[in-house]
Amino acid sequence: MGIKDIPVETLDGEPTTLGALGEKVLLVVNVASKCGLTPQYTGLEKLQERFGSRGFSVAGFPCNQFAGQEPGSAEEIRTFCSTTYGVTFPLFAKIEVNGDGRHPLYASLTEFADADGEAGDVQWNFEKFLVGTDGEVLARFRPRTDPEDEAVVKAIEAALP
Repeated sequence: MGIKDIPVETLDGEPTTLGALGEKVLLVVNVASKCGLTPQYTGLEKLQERFGSRGFSVAGFPCNQFAGQEPGSAEEIRTFCSTTYGVTFPLFAKIEVNGDGRHPLYASLTEFADADGEAGDVQWNFEKFLVGTDGEVLARFRPRTDPEDEAVVKAIEAALP
C-alpha cells in the first residue's frame, strides 16, 4: 500500500486517503496552533496559493505530541487556522507522528531521510515531507526550515507535472 492509500481522517472525522486529493504533489506537515513555529502557516498558505493551480497541495496534520501545542478540538483548529492564517489547504484529524501510537502514514514517512541522511522520528511540529504524484516521498525538511525556503520551493517546482 502506498502513502496515498493509507487511511486517514478529515478534520471532520470522515475516512479518506491522501489519494482523494487527486494526482497532486503534496507537502505533508504536522501542524500545531500554539507552537513557536505556528507562523509557518503563513508560508504554507503562500505555497498553496502559488502552486495549488499547478497540481500541488499542502496537507496539514494537527499533532499534540510536542509540549501539548495542539490541544484544540477539530472545530477550534479549523477556526484558528482559517481566521488567523487564512488556511485553505486541507487539514486532517489530529494524529500522533512518533512513538507507539504513531499513525501508519507517519510510520511510512519517517523512513525517509532528510538532506543530512537522517531518518526516524519527527523532531517537532512543522516537519515537512514532499510526496510526489505517485506517492513516493521526494524530500524531507526539518521543522525550522521555512516553507518558502529556496530548497523547499525548488523541490516542489521539480516535482510538479
